[in-house]
Amino acid sequence: MSQFDTTAPFYATYRPGIPNEAVDLLTQRVAGKKHGILLDLGSGTGQVPLALSGKVAEVDVVEQDAGMLDEADKALAGLPAEVRLHNASAEDFTPSRSYRADLVTICRAFHWMDQDLVLSRLDGMTAPDATVAVMGDGSLWTARAEWTDALRGLIQEYLGKERRAGKDKVYAAHDRPYREIVADSVFGQVEEHTIAVEREWNTDSVIGYLYSTSFAARPLFGDRLGTFERRARALLDDYAARDGLTEHASFQVVLGRRA
Repeated sequence: MSQFDTTAPFYATYRPGIPNEAVDLLTQRVAGKKHGILLDLGSGTGQVPLALSGKVAEVDVVEQDAGMLDEADKALAGLPAEVRLHNASAEDFTPSRSYRADLVTICRAFHWMDQDLVLSRLDGMTAPDATVAVMGDGSLWTARAEWTDALRGLIQEYLGKERRAGKDKVYAAHDRPYREIVADSVFGQVEEHTIAVEREWNTDSVIGYLYSTSFAARPLFGDRLGTFERRARALLDDYAARDGLTEHASFQVVLGRRA
C-alpha cells in the first residue's frame, strides 16, 4: 500500500481547493507569456492546473500514484491547454532536453519529496525567468480547534499516537521552513505569502477528507473501519450542532526565482 492507495476518489471530491489569492499570485508569474508552460509536480488530482485554467498553453502533470493521475485526467479533460500526464515521481521526471517550464508548482506535496534534489533538477528544465511555487496549508491533523483535537484523538485511539503515512509508516515531519530550502537553491530570490483561510466543514465532508489522507485512509482501520466511522460521525455531529465545524488555516505560498 502506498501513502495514497484507495484515496484518489476521496481526494478529488473532498480536498479543499486553492485559495483565489494564491491563484492570483501564480497568474501574475505567467502573465504576458504567449505560450506559457506549467509543470505541476506531485499534482494529485490536478487541482493547480484546474485552478490555472486559461492561464497557460501547456501543462505537464507529474504524479506517481496511478489512481491520482486517473482522477487528474478526468478533471483536466476540458482544460483549454495541451495537457500531458506523467506517471512518475518528481525526482524521476525527465522531460526532453529542450523542455523549459515557465512556472513550476508543488502544492501539498513538497514534504514527500527529496527537496534539494527536486530543486536542483528543476534548474535544467525551467526558463531563465521561471518561478517555482511551493504551497501548502497543513491538514486536519495539524489544525488546532476543539473539534479537530477530539477527532485526532479518536484517530489515535485506533491507529496509534504517531501520525501515519500509509501502511507500516509514520509521517516524518520537516522542521526546516520551505522558504529557507528554496532560498538555498538556484531559485534563491524568494517571496513568501501567507493567506488566511476559513473553511466550513460538515460531517460528510470531514469523513471524505479523512479517507483522502495517508494518516486516515480506509485500509488503515482494517475490520474496525465501520466502528471508527460511526464514532467519528457521532463526534462530528455533536460538534456541528454546538458550534459548527470551522477550520482556520494558513495557506502559504513560497515563490522562488533565479537571482
